[in-house]
Amino acid sequence: MTEPKEPLPDIGDLLRFYAEAGVDEALDDVAPNRFEQGAARKAPAAGQTAAPETSQGGRQPSQPQEETPRTELRNAPDAPPARPQTAAVPDGAQAALAREAASKAGSLAELREIMAAFDGCNLKFTAKNLVFADGNPDADLMLVGEAPGRDEDLEGLPFVGRSGQLLDRILAAIGRDRSSVYIANVIPWRPPGNRDPSPMETEICRPFIERQIELANPKVMMTLGNPSSKLLLKTQTGIMRLRGNWGIHRTPAGQEIATMPTFHPAYLLRNPAHKKLAWRDFLEVKAKLRNLA
Repeated sequence: MTEPKEPLPDIGDLLRFYAEAGVDEALDDVAPNRFEQGAARKAPAAGQTAAPETSQGGRQPSQPQEETPRTELRNAPDAPPARPQTAAVPDGAQAALAREAASKAGSLAELREIMAAFDGCNLKFTAKNLVFADGNPDADLMLVGEAPGRDEDLEGLPFVGRSGQLLDRILAAIGRDRSSVYIANVIPWRPPGNRDPSPMETEICRPFIERQIELANPKVMMTLGNPSSKLLLKTQTGIMRLRGNWGIHRTPAGQEIATMPTFHPAYLLRNPAHKKLAWRDFLEVKAKLRNLA
């Protein structure tokens, strides 16, 4: 007796699978016909012979076959051009280029232009917008998160989703709003599917946020969440032990900025019992700024 076959997934199951895997955006405007591509690769062009086979049944490595461009395979005169695949593979060389580029910025406006033109981070090619900053660059308080989410990517501004709304309410409780703080992220482009940025992606983006902090030169800074706190305070201590304790962020130019690490608003939405701890951190910052005034 044969076992009953498992039913094939319907389109809803497939969409949920892709969403959970982080696939939430199409990278091409037109879906490629993989069957047509396969046939084009197998059929030799007129006047050509197929590449000789090795004794193992594979093609000779010295005679590579070029893949037919996708635009030719469509054979449609009005078909839109394929999206150029120019994303860089993250490596140390790109981090060096980022450091060199960031060092040339003499103002926040110049830094934004440099970042918009920088092609060394692969995250740029799956994001819709550069999420540079929001608020007042002359403010005495700067807040730094980790990376944009979907809402931030769509609007090109940091902290505009649910976590941003919570942040706005916390700021209002200490007498602040976005006109009296400066807000940025360590990573200025949204990682696809809201995945965690890789260590190399973070290292490539590090020179940009460090230069952004130098140019803004706040009196006090708050790092929101574990990744930004560890990066900017140069520590491996987790946020549960870091939060509530003053640290110092030292910029490459030698500036020292008093820094208070605290929970990310997205974490507080999932763990509302810890809002009271974050509230204490914001009250500490309020007192610190009052003493520095």
